[in-house]
Amino acid sequence: MARAAKPRLSASEHHRRMEIKATRLREIVTTIILTPLALIWIYPFLWMVSAALKTNDEIFRSGANLLPKALTFENFERAWVQANIGLYFLNTVVIAAGSVLLVLATTSMMGYVLGRYRFPGRRLVVGVFVATVFLPKGYTIIPIFDLILGLGLNGTLTGVILAQSGGAHIIFILLFAGYFGQLPKELEEAAIVDGAGFLRVFLQIMLPLSKPVIATVVIMQLIASWNDFLLPLVLTLPAPELRTLSVGMYAFRGEYYIDWSGMAAAATISIIPIIMVFLAMQRYFIEGIAGAVKS
Repeated sequence: MARAAKPRLSASEHHRRMEIKATRLREIVTTIILTPLALIWIYPFLWMVSAALKTNDEIFRSGANLLPKALTFENFERAWVQANIGLYFLNTVVIAAGSVLLVLATTSMMGYVLGRYRFPGRRLVVGVFVATVFLPKGYTIIPIFDLILGLGLNGTLTGVILAQSGGAHIIFILLFAGYFGQLPKELEEAAIVDGAGFLRVFLQIMLPLSKPVIATVVIMQLIASWNDFLLPLVLTLPAPELRTLSVGMYAFRGEYYIDWSGMAAAATISIIPIIMVFLAMQRYFIEGIAGAVKS
């Protein structure tokens, strides 16, 4: 019996199938290239978690091996209780939450004004803000300390919160300005017709629409505040009990000895909240960055 001839594909169908094959090939090549890079990037984190479950002797004997011979959870107990990481953790949560709220309030309002209104000197204001980005952080520590000292807030959590949230934060302002600038003007006009004032338009209409940028600012400021070392170190010198996690890590470093396993356990404890917040808000974070870039 003669075999039935295969139907010939049209030019468009043939082109579509070739595009699908090319797309799959690109995905395979991309996966092959990025998988080793991802493993290299994540290896230090895995090593830190592994070191937190080992003894100090095993850390040096095992080398690059990630699997501990026996799980040692005493490192976490020693870090939490004996090194006061539990207290430092609470201090860090209070400082990070306070600075995030203040930065979010100030940058959203400034970004709203810069993104929605045109006024004389606007370009000059933006230029001055951008110029502050290039100032090294160490150069501003003296005026910040002098201001906090003058307010009588040295050695307090409030002083650290104000010091961390008092910068220009121009990146956050530009993110809000770019996002608010692309929203349709009809939203404001309709609200004004209904009798809404400036604050009501901002708080009840514009701000709820900027959830992606809010998530971006929360994540970025949380990471910056959580990992900040210089300001908490300087401003908590009179009150060691107010140290943050990044400053408290130095409790594991002595003059002749470093408790690597305890430090790894403390670092693991400190990084878990950041990862949880990012995983919970990553969708909004990506949308916020994409929206700001698009605008």
